[in-house]
Amino acid sequence: MPRYYFHIKHDRHQPDTEGEELPDKHAAWKEATVTAGQILQGLDGRLTPDREWRMEVTDELENILFVLHINAEKPS
Repeated sequence: MPRYYFHIKHDRHQPDTEGEELPDKHAAWKEATVTAGQILQGLDGRLTPDREWRMEVTDELENILFVLHINAEKPS
């Protein structure tokens, strides 16, 4: 079964060094969206305007398959 990695960038780069074995990239997408929601919920207000939260989903060869962006902006 292929292994997928979920790297986070928020304040600093947090590489996923373990990854997760999943059947295919569709399962990796589902895992990414569920995990992203859980992580964002756990930020408890630490996402402030002019900061980005980002998750990159890669395969075993480090090819980027998906990127989830959350941009916090303050309108001018």
